[in-house]
Amino acid sequence: MTEAFRYLVGVDGGGTSCRARLCDARGKVLAEARTGSANILLGADIAMASIREAIAIATAQAGLSEQNYGEMAVGLALAGAEQRKAWYDFMAQPHPFARLTLNTDGYGACLGAWGGQDGAIFIAGTGSVGLLRRGKNVTVVGGREFPISDQGSGAVMGLRLIQQVLLSVDGIVPQTELARLVLAHFDHDVDAIVEWSKTAHPCDYGQFSPEIFRLAEDNDALAVTMLQQTAADIEMWLNALIAHGADRICLMGGIAERMGPWLTPAIQRRLATPQGDAMDGAILIAQGDHNLYPL
Repeated sequence: MTEAFRYLVGVDGGGTSCRARLCDARGKVLAEARTGSANILLGADIAMASIREAIAIATAQAGLSEQNYGEMAVGLALAGAEQRKAWYDFMAQPHPFARLTLNTDGYGACLGAWGGQDGAIFIAGTGSVGLLRRGKNVTVVGGREFPISDQGSGAVMGLRLIQQVLLSVDGIVPQTELARLVLAHFDHDVDAIVEWSKTAHPCDYGQFSPEIFRLAEDNDALAVTMLQQTAADIEMWLNALIAHGADRICLMGGIAERMGPWLTPAIQRRLATPQGDAMDGAILIAQGDHNLYPL
């Protein structure tokens, strides 16, 4: 019961950033903060460090201190939490909070989008996942992490972009302004691209998304192709959710929220406006019994 906690904290963590929202027991927002990646597949300790830093910043902004951590119920909506071992590895870590509840970023986004009621969402930022919630029954499509899944995301779009840039270097496809921009990012050194790719994370590939959207507005052929492919991927996931029984679907995340105009009219008619965001969903996770796996 939330009456036992003076404060509620909702955390939305993905491959690029970690956002924390600190509220009082009634849900009034006291402060918000953002830090680095909190995808638990990149390391349970890395994710926990980002989470604790974000909560510390929000706590200070609200005029509180670490002494208040024992009064906080923390709800986590984190990328990678669907992987059972990663979930248990993360939850095995010590923490100073009164309660820590962990579910996926997709689940948190769905709770937030539909105000805790049943509904469907497709979230695409650095990664991607679709989710349909009907009571205790949750259907998930995709979300199996980059590079084997996450179609429709910034990471996959960035990977495809790098592939096309290298093809342009070989003279196989035309070299557009977008390709030249990416080459300039690597000082026109193909070997540097290859070396970078050996250790690049999803967020590293996703960093090119803003330029893709910008240059698509100028009809850069490569940028337009990237968004057309991403739109086709998103429609694939949306149609899968519809086949599972979804009626209306909320698009969420930095990529998905900008893709509406690129989708077909039939799919656009299925879209709904989210009532809230993933941090709203994480606050609901903090309030209830929403652990993905048993402790």
